[in-house]
Amino acid sequence: ASAAALPVVINTWAFRTAAETAWRVLELGGSEMDAVERGCGQCEIDQCDGSVGYGGSPDESGETTLDAMIMDGNTMEVGAVADLRRVKNAIGVARKVIEYTKHTLLVGESASLFAVRMGFPYEDLTTQKSLSLYSEWLNQSCQPNYWKNVVPDSSKSCGPYKRPEEVTFKEDQTSSQRSVHNHDTIGMVVIGVSGTVASGTSTNGAIHKIPGRVGDSPIAGAGSYADSTAGGAAATGDGDIMMRFLPSYQAVEYMRMGTDPTVACQKVISRIQKYAPKFFGAIICANTTGSYGAACNKIPGFTQFHFMVSSPLLGRPTEQVVDCI
Repeated sequence: ASAAALPVVINTWAFRTAAETAWRVLELGGSEMDAVERGCGQCEIDQCDGSVGYGGSPDESGETTLDAMIMDGNTMEVGAVADLRRVKNAIGVARKVIEYTKHTLLVGESASLFAVRMGFPYEDLTTQKSLSLYSEWLNQSCQPNYWKNVVPDSSKSCGPYKRPEEVTFKEDQTSSQRSVHNHDTIGMVVIGVSGTVASGTSTNGAIHKIPGRVGDSPIAGAGSYADSTAGGAAATGDGDIMMRFLPSYQAVEYMRMGTDPTVACQKVISRIQKYAPKFFGAIICANTTGSYGAACNKIPGFTQFHFMVSSPLLGRPTEQVVDCI
């Protein structure tokens, strides 16, 4: 639990420049939405841990695609893009969805065409790094991948895969092969001096994903959620599992009922644990008084979760750590 003070910026992982950028926006009089957009956008530029922005997490065909969302806790408006191709500033495009459309989520090639209409340039999201990640994966018989119950055996060879004539469904018992040095997604919550809340996320998704896969990040209530009457939350980790539980929405609802932010985060993790004890994931929570917290699921290689907090009490953006449960 934390001492409360406003404004507050909290973001997943030790992405310091993102935290500093968002905090600077507030100091210069920018809005909470501006802070979220610029903060997450900084991670897109920095290619935070290779899991945000261009040049990371190539899919099965070697292409990097981006997912992002931004939410205004005053109006409950959401702008989001998923499977965005050839445009680098995903969260910038997401905000334009709010500003220039009556929609919430745009996807794929059509999202890219919208981005160009809004003045974003087409740019190649592939780099030498993402190409080498892709070729290494191919050389390892496309391991790991996200297929199951297909032929040929996806645990031993590359596709193309197809449905077998007779299906005997096997339960997948593998846990997420991630660690504190191999994670994904920036999620950010910003609460202004008057308690106004905004949140957002940006990611290039799961590495070696099946093309077209969308995780939790651009889904309102899953990747992040903001409500200026209660607070905000953002999640990171195995989006395929976490999105099924709408963890960010659930955390905000717990805080609305008066639950401490740390406890709200813990309760969300505990709910997912019942169904997926080996899932990789964490969540950050902050309420409208500026109190904040975080929680994560303890698995081998991931026993602590690092996150950034900026508030008047801290003086400058500060890395904080929580033990996983």
